[in-house]
Amino acid sequence: MATAWLAHLYTATGGVLAFLAATAIFQSDYRQAFFWLYAQVLIDATDGALARFLRVEERLPWFNGAKLDDIVDYLCYVFVPALIVWHAHLVPGAWSMPVGAAMLLSSAYGFNRDDAKTDDRYFLGFPSYWNVVALYLFVARWPRPANGVILLTLAALVFVPVRYLYPSRGLDFKTLTLVLGVIWGALVLVMVRQLTEVSRAVFLASLVFPVYYVGLSFWLDVRRRSGRLRDAG
Repeated sequence: MATAWLAHLYTATGGVLAFLAATAIFQSDYRQAFFWLYAQVLIDATDGALARFLRVEERLPWFNGAKLDDIVDYLCYVFVPALIVWHAHLVPGAWSMPVGAAMLLSSAYGFNRDDAKTDDRYFLGFPSYWNVVALYLFVARWPRPANGVILLTLAALVFVPVRYLYPSRGLDFKTLTLVLGVIWGALVLVMVRQLTEVSRAVFLASLVFPVYYVGLSFWLDVRRRSGRLRDAG
């Protein structure tokens, strides 16, 4: 039972990292904030495998690890990135509240859908990767209105029932996705370390995985819908 509690503690540590990231934001230390968020992604990518290995559900059936994971993920993937968007002035001042509210409320909806993670191991709707989006907007330094449009569009996509790859547990193109994901993770760490003057080459190279992820997700979703139409016909 002790090992099961340690697995849950490992997940809960992400909440502490969210707090550390928030304090860094208020000190305008965005490099440190993104570093803590990066550390939480590493935990999030590995805590599920650890919990399954330790058979946590069997040993602590009355403790809801999935709910704990969602709480931590909402803090780190949604709330803290919204704080960055506001504090770092990534959108026009008048847009800050509407954009922040769109991020928070759309993801609150997404996190509470029973089918947010489908039976065939996909995310349904944009999976609230606001930490990643905030980092790219912070690095790219695009015009603030453009950033606002991007964020509002992604918030709307939470409600669109498109399936997105589940990198750590998906079945389609799993090996390629994991390999590219590891390379991308290394590039993102380099970007975080280089803040606020990120190498253009590193930035462009890091975009390969997000483009692959979104493109493959949409292609698989279209193929799946086409298959349904053929079967219906």
